[in-house]
Amino acid sequence: MSSSLPQEETVEANAQVGIPRGRFQRTFSALRYRDFRLLWFGAFASTTGTFMQTLAQGWLVYTMTGSALLLGVDGFLATGPMLLFSLFGGVIADRLERRKIMLLSQVLQGSFALILAALIYFHTVKIWHIFILSFLTGSAQSISGPAYASLLPLLVKRDDMANAVAMNSMQFNLARVIGPALGGVVFGLWGATACFGINGLSFIFVIIALSIIRMPPVHADATSTSMMAQMKEGFAFVASKRSLLLLTFLSFAGTFLGMPLFTMMPVVAKSIFNLGPQGLSLLQADYGVGSVVGALFVAGSSYAAKKGRLALALQLVFAATLVAFGFSRHLGASLVIAFIAGSAIVGVISLYSSLVQLSTSDAMRGRVMSIFMLAFRGGMPLGSLMAGFVAQRWSITTALEVNGIALAVVALAFIVKGTDLDAGLG
Repeated sequence: MSSSLPQEETVEANAQVGIPRGRFQRTFSALRYRDFRLLWFGAFASTTGTFMQTLAQGWLVYTMTGSALLLGVDGFLATGPMLLFSLFGGVIADRLERRKIMLLSQVLQGSFALILAALIYFHTVKIWHIFILSFLTGSAQSISGPAYASLLPLLVKRDDMANAVAMNSMQFNLARVIGPALGGVVFGLWGATACFGINGLSFIFVIIALSIIRMPPVHADATSTSMMAQMKEGFAFVASKRSLLLLTFLSFAGTFLGMPLFTMMPVVAKSIFNLGPQGLSLLQADYGVGSVVGALFVAGSSYAAKKGRLALALQLVFAATLVAFGFSRHLGASLVIAFIAGSAIVGVISLYSSLVQLSTSDAMRGRVMSIFMLAFRGGMPLGSLMAGFVAQRWSITTALEVNGIALAVVALAFIVKGTDLDAGLG
């Protein structure tokens, strides 16, 4: 049941007071809040299972088809629904109880994973089965994504909001480390079926967390206007703030040009280094370790000024790693580059997201975050599709080099111009 307390009283009730504000405490300050902790650990367990499936699914698609393009198509179908449904998800998040939206999404995603596990177990899986279930899973995520993003700031005080976003990134990227590592072991011992089955069961943890947290109520006038009218209000709000427009564009550029590095890792592992699924898990886990380090750095720096300038610098570093990863033919060097890439990109994502959250009111947050996520998550499928085409037509090296150079040009343009992304924080 939702708490009847006002938002500030609900947050105060969940916080542990009197904790020293040293560097270590600042880094993990959002975990002082009971409900944030519950959601953090539940999401971590579920996301770990998701990354086990991601490893198994990427390897399964590529070995079934031998096609980098079809691997990109699967990535497009998994994240493409964000382009179709995230705006509606944002409006729904501002109208309905966010818990119910998220619970339904978790149940659906777990069911889809278990269906795919059954298809593999009975040796009836076809590539079109994987594509359909990828699309359905992505659709469920796109509806609940804005609700989850807009819920996090409500569970902590405003001063800890940026830290909560960074800690959520750390949860995600810690799972990126553990998930592929476990996935490689489980895949080697019991095959893809076990990876999908474990992922399906992992959603139980986040379902339990959502069931027991005390969620602040949605504002009373959330359903006073039509969905289309509320959607227009969201676009108007973003359009009225230059900083939000710039952050939305930069997020799209970062994911469109940068995220194919992770999507195309099965191609790099198999075609360049002749690695199996365990080798792929090593690359993905290494990238994830770097992401955790980057998230910890951002969490500790979440109270610093000029977050936008730091984000642009990290985006430039990430662009350089894309080019270097494409050139590398030495596994040790590629592991170092992947580590740096993971550190840089999670810093970029966390900082952009926290800047958007801090520039937005609670009543508008679901819609604004849906627009931001449309750009952020929407860049992933389009970028995966484009990179898959370039890798199939020319090479994976060409795909990564072109993307890295383009991303560097974007970051440098904003740095040279001296764009202030922190303007508009209130």
